Amino acid sequence: MLKYLSKVLYVLTGTRRELLLIIFIFTFTSLLEALGIGLIGPFLTIASTPESIHKIPLLDWAYRQLDLQSSTQFIPILGVGVATVFCIKSLLYFLARSYIFHFSSNQKKILMSRLLKAYLVVPYEFHLNKNTSSLINNIILETSHFYHFCLIPLLNATANFVITGVLLLLLANTNLILLVMILGILLPIFLLFNLLSSKFKKWGRMSSESNQEMIRTINHGLGGLKETRVIGCEAYFEQQMEQQGRKFARASTLFQSSQLLPRILIETTLILFLLLFISISQLFFNQNLQEMTGVLGIFAVASMRLIPSASQLVQARGQMGKGSHALDMLYFDLKQIEKKESTKRLDLVHSSRLSSPISSKDWENQAMTFQERIDLNNITYRYPNTLEPAIDDISLSIKKGESIALIGKSGAGKTTLVDIILGLLKPGIGDILVDNVSIYDNIRSWQNLVGYIPQSIFLTDDTIERNIAFGVRDLLIDSERLNKAIKAAQLSELVEQLPHGIKTEVGERGVRLSGGQRQRVGIARALYHEREILVLDEATAALDNETEKLVSEAIKSLAGTKTLIIIAHRLSTVEHCDRVYLLEKGSVIKSGSYQEVVGKQLTS
Repeated sequence: MLKYLSKVLYVLTGTRRELLLIIFIFTFTSLLEALGIGLIGPFLTIASTPESIHKIPLLDWAYRQLDLQSSTQFIPILGVGVATVFCIKSLLYFLARSYIFHFSSNQKKILMSRLLKAYLVVPYEFHLNKNTSSLINNIILETSHFYHFCLIPLLNATANFVITGVLLLLLANTNLILLVMILGILLPIFLLFNLLSSKFKKWGRMSSESNQEMIRTINHGLGGLKETRVIGCEAYFEQQMEQQGRKFARASTLFQSSQLLPRILIETTLILFLLLFISISQLFFNQNLQEMTGVLGIFAVASMRLIPSASQLVQARGQMGKGSHALDMLYFDLKQIEKKESTKRLDLVHSSRLSSPISSKDWENQAMTFQERIDLNNITYRYPNTLEPAIDDISLSIKKGESIALIGKSGAGKTTLVDIILGLLKPGIGDILVDNVSIYDNIRSWQNLVGYIPQSIFLTDDTIERNIAFGVRDLLIDSERLNKAIKAAQLSELVEQLPHGIKTEVGERGVRLSGGQRQRVGIARALYHEREILVLDEATAALDNETEKLVSEAIKSLAGTKTLIIIAHRLSTVEHCDRVYLLEKGSVIKSGSYQEVVGKQLTS
């Protein structure tokens, strides 16, 4: 349990003071509740025999202070006092519960934002072994499961534990036999649910995994809708969805059914024990039922509060068991990301100490200057858990304004080398220098120089304007810079033909634009953000000859004004490049002009 709590506290970073406040409020309301219930017994006794007021010192003192004429006159005053305690308790209980929901909902919001931020900034290698569906599942569903089956049950369990504990102490003070009998009811039920905790965890894992698979199925089926429709494999995805839906329904049914048991068991056995208690008292202790009025009154009122509190306490144990899988998922990802981020921060601090003593904020915003050349020195990189290097001791130089091409067969290491140049992957050996300054001194300022144009441009379901000014709020979009980028990417004619110009919606993933138009939007995006170095990763590979020619012309027009790094399968797209590098098995085996590298291949 301590391990469970430590994980919850880790996921809820920076909220321990609020948790202590909640526990204090619960304790205070529980004491008020016990006081109110504790007054029920004396009130019933006094109501039936008003003279008994003088046997209770505190009430006798209050009676004398009020200077009443008869003991009967004190009964309404005592009733008002008990009612006032209950009203205050009820108000505080309502406020405490409302605060729980506010606190928990706020924590869910913070956790979703925290996870998204973590997934966005974590080193790129983290995503190489992660499925997007699992990340979406964590952000949307696992945080919801954490909210419903970890945080809320934990807070409710704390509240109900305090209330149950205080009520049991009250009953112990009232009648010890009564306490033993009630403990005989509660403890076996709690132990039973504790033994079933592994089942709850299993059902939680089944529910989570089936949810994740359903998200994956939806992504695959709708993401490739054209292929799905043409091939006619709709039934395949429907079958997968139905299969995972059955798993989810089974796990959910078993869990929800089990949550009905605590209240049913506790309620039934308490009534049975009440009847047994009265029978035993009459038979063996020869107690008069009228004499037991106070005890039975406390028992009745306490039971009304004890039944829901105890059953909710047991239910919370089951819910926390189900939510433990969600907690483990979130804890593992956050812990893994924190480890990578702390290593990254240590590298940054170490680098900053070797250079100038400036603040971390200034360091992050400092722009990297690029006046002369980029040098890749002895770059070697291995993917995690692999022996063979994907990039093996590559060295090359790129002058400002030059255009270079990386060519080679699939698997030669071109894309990996580009990912290293983009700063997404960090080489195990070697360095990248810009005017003799390592990009790893401040990777963000280096990435501020680089624009990336992949084979498949990612477009949001939004306007052309927002897709070009990607990540910029509407109020901050620079119209002049936008128009320059559109003109340079040769998009002016397209924008003029569209009914709403740059305000035209492009559809999901740019479905309303042709392949060439999407590529030119990608080029315009890189130009809008004023990137001096453009990396084009198979940017024309998926285009027909005519469209490729249009995009290639847009790219060629940038030569000289921008530094271009181009990956290409079609050798015709790199004829204009100043230098060509031929890669094979992660190494550069030939470099030189287009004629020196490609010309010889064509003639051989």
